[in-house]
Amino acid sequence: MRPLIAGNWKMHGLPPSLAEAKAIAEGAETFKGRVDAMLCPPATLIAQMAWHIKGSPLTIGGQDCHPKASGAHTGDLSAEMLKDAGATAVIVGHSERRTDHGETDSLVRAKAEAARRAGLTAIVCIGETEAERDSGRTLGVCSGQLGGSVPDGDPADIVIAYEPVWAIGTGRTPSEADIAAVHAHIRARLVERFGEAGRAVRILYGGSMKPDNAAAILAIAEVNGGLVGGASLKAAHFLAIIGAAGR
Repeated sequence: MRPLIAGNWKMHGLPPSLAEAKAIAEGAETFKGRVDAMLCPPATLIAQMAWHIKGSPLTIGGQDCHPKASGAHTGDLSAEMLKDAGATAVIVGHSERRTDHGETDSLVRAKAEAARRAGLTAIVCIGETEAERDSGRTLGVCSGQLGGSVPDGDPADIVIAYEPVWAIGTGRTPSEADIAAVHAHIRARLVERFGEAGRAVRILYGGSMKPDNAAAILAIAEVNGGLVGGASLKAAHFLAIIGAAGR
């Protein structure tokens, strides 16, 4: 399947950063049809970024959404608002949301359902903490989060991002064998639940993916792309990762 390289800018980015997005959009033309490229900037930049990259193969995603379409929820954004601003996808259940805001699997599932309602792809994040990994619970944790966070129904609008929490922003990554084992486990659970449709769900790796390790990680079986953090902030770095996926 065609790989997806999605950049999560997290709480970074002001209007001058749009120049990086434009450079990424221009560079992504080289890989059009071979790699799907996406940037998920802070909500304040979604509309501007969508305008700047219009007509390019680069797409835009949000970083979070509220489960409801509208209402008295000060400071929140609905999936419909993200789509209206130019997004085609939204990240839900990122470990930083789960940790900083106490998001549960059921809430993440509701947000994924909201994304579906609005016509957005939901990038559902799962992954274990260092303590869970050290106690041998990685696969169990991933199975539980996968079962609780992914909605029922056709998973064609779902992407899974496996992000070992202890590797995010730390420069540490699991071994290639460890990544392969977890991605194979996720694939098996998806097929078990959704049948053949589960084989078409893209499974991204997230957790300190950089230009110097991207090719090796992307070559692992059942790794269908990456959810990239810091390396997505600079066009040269992000395009190098896109290039690794397009080989």
